[in-house]
Amino acid sequence: MTGTPRTLAEELRTRTDRGLVGLLRARPDLLNPVPGDVTQLATRAGTRASVVRAVERLDRFVLQTAEALAVAPDPCPYDTLGALMAGDAGDPAVAAELPRAVAELRAQALVWGPDDRLRLVRTARELLTPSPAHPSPTGLGPTVAEAMAGMSPGRLQEIIAAAGLPTTHDPVTAVGALTTLFADRVRMAALLDTAPAESVAVLDKLLWGPPYGAVTDRPAPHLQWLLDRGLLIPAGARNVVLPREAALHLRGGRAHHAAEPVPPALAPATERDPQLVDNAAASQAFTALATVEELLKEWDLGGPAVLRAGGMSVRDLKRTATALDTTEQLAAFWLELAYAAGLIASDGEAGERFAATPAAEEWLQLPDHARWAELAAGWLAATRAPGIVGTADAKGRALAVLGPHLDRSPAPEVRRRALALLAALPPGTAVPATAVLARLRWERPLRGGAPATGQLPADGATAAPGPADDLRSRLAQWTLAEAELLGVTGRGALATHGRILIDSPSDSTAPTPAETTAAATRAAALLAPLLPEPVDHVLLQADLTAVAPGPLRRPLAEALGVLADIESKGGATVYRFTPGSVRRALDAGRSAAELQEFLAAHSRTPVPQPLAYLVDDVARKHGQLRIGAAAAYVRCDDDALLSEILADRRAATLRLRRLAPTVLAAQTSPDQLLDGLRAMGYAPAAESAAGDVLIARADSYRTPPRTAPAPVPDGPPSPDPTLLAAAVRAIRAGDLAATAERKPVQAPAPAPGGFPRTTSAETLATMQAAVLANSALWIGYVNADGAASQRVIAPVRVEGGFVTAYDHTSDEVRTYPLHRITGVAELADDSV
Repeated sequence: MTGTPRTLAEELRTRTDRGLVGLLRARPDLLNPVPGDVTQLATRAGTRASVVRAVERLDRFVLQTAEALAVAPDPCPYDTLGALMAGDAGDPAVAAELPRAVAELRAQALVWGPDDRLRLVRTARELLTPSPAHPSPTGLGPTVAEAMAGMSPGRLQEIIAAAGLPTTHDPVTAVGALTTLFADRVRMAALLDTAPAESVAVLDKLLWGPPYGAVTDRPAPHLQWLLDRGLLIPAGARNVVLPREAALHLRGGRAHHAAEPVPPALAPATERDPQLVDNAAASQAFTALATVEELLKEWDLGGPAVLRAGGMSVRDLKRTATALDTTEQLAAFWLELAYAAGLIASDGEAGERFAATPAAEEWLQLPDHARWAELAAGWLAATRAPGIVGTADAKGRALAVLGPHLDRSPAPEVRRRALALLAALPPGTAVPATAVLARLRWERPLRGGAPATGQLPADGATAAPGPADDLRSRLAQWTLAEAELLGVTGRGALATHGRILIDSPSDSTAPTPAETTAAATRAAALLAPLLPEPVDHVLLQADLTAVAPGPLRRPLAEALGVLADIESKGGATVYRFTPGSVRRALDAGRSAAELQEFLAAHSRTPVPQPLAYLVDDVARKHGQLRIGAAAAYVRCDDDALLSEILADRRAATLRLRRLAPTVLAAQTSPDQLLDGLRAMGYAPAAESAAGDVLIARADSYRTPPRTAPAPVPDGPPSPDPTLLAAAVRAIRAGDLAATAERKPVQAPAPAPGGFPRTTSAETLATMQAAVLANSALWIGYVNADGAASQRVIAPVRVEGGFVTAYDHTSDEVRTYPLHRITGVAELADDSV
């Protein structure tokens, strides 16, 4: 195609396949469904929803360029756009970056036309053009022509006369003369030199917006001076507006108060030893693993109940935070992290509650670095935002941890981008969080505050940095904090394994789950040597404590966790032995001899005598009392012990009565009876209906198999190269079918829609001739569903009532029933 394109569709036809691929990759919503031809592609690219999504993803300078085009003449020469962006004085940085901004807008089909006739697509112009309802971030008002629309001819003549212009009886000429005056720097300066100082002060107040002001029925003289010369134009009963051309003169030609062609620098930077950063991150990664493991252990017998509306109650969150020895907000993060990795879920039973999943058992058996990889991959791809737990939803209800409505679809993109900014710094370099937030706001100025309905914000989003509490800023703040907790960063700098974590072989900002998992596995391989090596021993102390000098091997840690209570954590974990903890081990089926042997085998110090006495003493009493289900009963061979229990006032709530010298019955459940007697200082054991001791083991309850929650996508998924190539081929083929030149045919007029109509005999003859001549045809075709379409085909064979042909529209060989072909026409010789 030659000449200047007249429409966006015509310009898109001149693009190379690579250009169309770039457009579809940047705006994937245009692919659903695949456009039938270039005209459909251009139409879809101009719809409001698609344009809003594209504009929201522009960086600050590209958005400022689009806003300048919205207040510029249409079409706008490149030099005029440059003057609006840089002003009369010019700006080398703006001049250097403006070609990139225009190229970006053109690549995304928001701007089309050659450099001397740049056109912003109509929908984008409607979104960004100033109006009283939606002020522009430029702070500019309407043009002179727009503001004076509907003004009486007599008033127009008075204004141009007061401005020193020759009068005319044509309102259009009068408006044009005033517009030319305001745009003329020399004459406009001369006019303003005669203005009262108070009038200039009023213009200064309206200069950078908003351009509207209020006046009384009898304006002051300095306001009347402005109204008489059109520097202020009535915009309602008692409102006035500063016209765009006058404001641009006062601004020195600049559309924006401050153009921002260069992103904010990531500064000040603090350089640290990369090895220290990696070690700090590895230490925190190990702490993260221990915290999640402790959470799973806490819920081993079943977790808290699920609220009717979903999620955990505030009381249960507080209990979990106490168990993990952390704050409620951090407990919410660990819960959501385990949930995202598929380690905890609801069981789906009648009395629904949370519990560990079968996947948690497999996770616990993995090496430490492999367990970290699963947590990191789940966190990086998750759309759930633990930071909003406790805040109110649209109906004023508090959002519960593990509940619905915590998904924020931009979260994965923000996480990756925030970490990518840290990855762009030299190894070991840290910058303040405020610097990262400022860069993210420059890259997506509208994404944080843009309403979900597709409306662009009406405030000055690009006139100043966005608020620190917009969604993207909050997500970025949470990302930096969570990355430190998870061990992706250390001391504020991205660790070496953190750099590998966000490395993806594709150019997409949203890698596939397989790519995320592979990157996490590679990162974990670098983390593995930095994690502490598990030890197989403890140091027993005479004060009934055991000190673990490092992380314990899993079987030892599990066994010791049953036999003793954790008293303190840190570089060395301190366990304390108590009668209750020893009884817990005996309840799990271990004998006193086995416990003594276990302690001797895993201690580098001799078993202290107090600890040996404690084990033997608790074991001697353990099981002396037997409790089973009647409602509940107590059985003991020592009837004196039962008499002692009956005489104890603390047993009154258990409502015990003697059935036999060695049996007591209770009006309470076995579990309550066990707890009650243990609180009184006894060591009863539960027994089965057969009289055997019931062994209480820790791994009691798991949910049915559950999958990790699926992320909520932020718009259409990024298309892969295969889909992009196929889509471009289909668009080209459909365009060929829609625009190919046809030879005139001696046939009835085409049917509505432009499809050819020929008789069955003419269709068959034309098909057979095309096979012999190896030529292409244009056909109208109706499929089995009754949908009509037009296609360009090259017939290969005609037989049995079917034609086999290469279909240029679908780029494949297909077979068509002749009775479904409504008509056929030959193409011009140079059409294919």
